[in-house]
Amino acid sequence: MRILGIDTSGKTAAVALLDSNTQCLLGQQVVVTKQTHSQVILPMAERLRIDCGLTWQEIDGLAAACGPGSYTGLRIGIAAVQAMAFALDIPCAGISTLAGLAWQNLSWQGLICSVMHARQTLLYAGIYRSDGKTLTTVQPDGMLEQAALQEQLEAFGVPVLIAGDGTDALAEKDFSVPASPSTRLQNGVGICLGAAALDQWQTPDVLMPEYLQLVKAEKDLQHKRNQNLFA
Repeated sequence: MRILGIDTSGKTAAVALLDSNTQCLLGQQVVVTKQTHSQVILPMAERLRIDCGLTWQEIDGLAAACGPGSYTGLRIGIAAVQAMAFALDIPCAGISTLAGLAWQNLSWQGLICSVMHARQTLLYAGIYRSDGKTLTTVQPDGMLEQAALQEQLEAFGVPVLIAGDGTDALAEKDFSVPASPSTRLQNGVGICLGAAALDQWQTPDVLMPEYLQLVKAEKDLQHKRNQNLFA
């Protein structure tokens, strides 16, 4: 199965192509850009397809990072995958951004903590265990205070690989092993690997982002409801 993975959840815009039958990475493109992801992600996918010598009809499945991450970025990546999946009549999948970061560091055998900045001292984090071939979830994705996450990781008593843009928050700790520059930020490969491990894929109409915190409109609505409650 040839899987095209897209990640627009953070600072990088990334696409990757994986042949899941051979576990061979066919190609990838990653760029940190000041342009919006909507301007670059589809042209990147098209260039990668051409560079790999494939037609769109030779792509069997599409996957997108579904969160956490940038609200706007996630919507752009998911909308792109939905549009392509509808047009090509192929299945798609939403893969946790944090799980994707862990999958792209699969060669590490042991604990992996994927961590991204949320706001102030809060971090998005998920903890996984890799045996070099697959991942198991130790702690599901969530939003934690930096101090609480540090305490959890220290309690394991073993080295923990740290990946994601929140690596700097934990990089100086004794347990911390920062991921290499090539796999520290989202590169699309983990999204492909995560999708390849799925038993069941989705139709594009049910693919949705998972923010892990309320978007601004939801926060405003919740605040208004609270005001009405105590009025």
